[in-house]
Amino acid sequence: MAKPLRREDDLAALRDGHPWDVLVIGGGATGLGCAVDAAARGYRTLLVEARDFAAGTSSRSTKLIHGGVRYLRQGDLVLVRQALRERARLLHNAAHLVQPLPFVIPAWSAIDRLFYAGGLKLYDTLAGWRNLESSALLDRAETLAALPGLRRAGLTGGVRYWDGKFDDARLAVALMRTAAGLGATSLNYLPATQLIKAGGRIAGAWLRDAETGEGFEVRARTVINATGVWADKVRRLDDPNAAPLLTPSQGIHLVFDADFLPGGNALLVPKTEDGRVVFAIPWQGRVLLGTTDTARPDLPAEPQPLAGEIDFLLHAAAGVLERPPQRADIRSVFAGLRPLLHPEHPQRAADKSGTAALSREHAVLVGDSGLVTVTGGKWTTYRRMAQEAVERAAELGGLHAAPCRTRDLKLHGCPPPTQAAGHDIYDSYGTDAPLLAMLPGNDQHLHAGLPYTEAMVRFALRYEAARTVEDILARRTRLLFLDAQAAEAAIARVGEIVAEELAPPPERFAAMLAAARDSARCFMPAQ
Repeated sequence: MAKPLRREDDLAALRDGHPWDVLVIGGGATGLGCAVDAAARGYRTLLVEARDFAAGTSSRSTKLIHGGVRYLRQGDLVLVRQALRERARLLHNAAHLVQPLPFVIPAWSAIDRLFYAGGLKLYDTLAGWRNLESSALLDRAETLAALPGLRRAGLTGGVRYWDGKFDDARLAVALMRTAAGLGATSLNYLPATQLIKAGGRIAGAWLRDAETGEGFEVRARTVINATGVWADKVRRLDDPNAAPLLTPSQGIHLVFDADFLPGGNALLVPKTEDGRVVFAIPWQGRVLLGTTDTARPDLPAEPQPLAGEIDFLLHAAAGVLERPPQRADIRSVFAGLRPLLHPEHPQRAADKSGTAALSREHAVLVGDSGLVTVTGGKWTTYRRMAQEAVERAAELGGLHAAPCRTRDLKLHGCPPPTQAAGHDIYDSYGTDAPLLAMLPGNDQHLHAGLPYTEAMVRFALRYEAARTVEDILARRTRLLFLDAQAAEAAIARVGEIVAEELAPPPERFAAMLAAARDSARCFMPAQ
């Protein structure tokens, strides 16, 4: 049975002065993957995150585990094949959080239909024996049956293929708990404020507890910078003159009621008026519409959608759906930043026509002082990125050689093969579901019509390292992402449970409630 996570116990481990083998800075997909990989090899591992786990890009993805159909058009077959291999591993290692999903590409001309079919046969071939199901041509009637909300006028048919969907923030929590089970220490709200050097080499970092202000001097044999879009900021703690590695872009998503696209199939529009790809995905009882690709060099902690981005997605939806959604129909809107590699970086080879032309390749770099930076990539390839980063870090730190153990490592909560993974919110807790059912409030919902309960709030605080109301509404449950107004209405009750479980100081509790209200407003579109 899962053990409660105690922040005080983890902080105590920082005070004993014992050096760590691996210090990972950054608690998103890649950083958490590094912590799992390093701990699985037997290294004494510490991960620190300035905010909450997956608070940035890693909770704001398109919710897809995929090879990347659009990268076929760019000719990046190596990246696609690698991602398809990792897709298969995630479907096996996190079956409670990652499920196969059929996609349909509609065609309004016979030529387009055949062109898409040819590209997807290549996609099948690249997947090899790991392919989920062969792509198939659909006639007009079959396409409309698969996508009942599709615009009918001029439709000639379509093509169906398969990829995966997932719950990104909860997969991040599963990684954190997997790392903990392997002996790693992972702490959120503990920013690294300064890097420590000894003899010109990176030797650790100064950390600060965001809740109490307490500082920690932490020594480590090797340090991994896995801070995503903020990787350059950490690199400049090491070298103030470090050249930019990233060209960040922003992508936004709109969330609507499921009746705009009924059924269990996702919709892919392979090319919009400006060349971008748009998805409409059934997710958690809603439809997720995305995404945009807008250069965003300012890197705000809480990126906001631009009015033009919302207009673009609504316009794209109006071109393919029989009943186009309007601004008033938006339940929630969220923005995330992509850590795209700079086009002039030697590990990048792309044209300079904009961020949409950059692929999701990744890089593992070593600074002159030994700081290992891993960035770029996407959720699907997080495990491969972590493997490469840890192997490089272990070599630099002189750690004992140990093989990678994550290829077939089941993540926390994954049910055994004899137990089928389900598809509702309770199934996403996997082997923790019986423990969840024992907690008070399992039959008391936070909001009518949504599956989240008061027991889930207590579970998040006791077992999933949630520290704030917003952590629970955004990432332990997905209430903010599904319905911002419902999340706002739940703040008071969630706050009461947080006060019961954590007893935060009054001033911190008041700030926590205010921050949750601000966050809810950020997820509401301007009308």
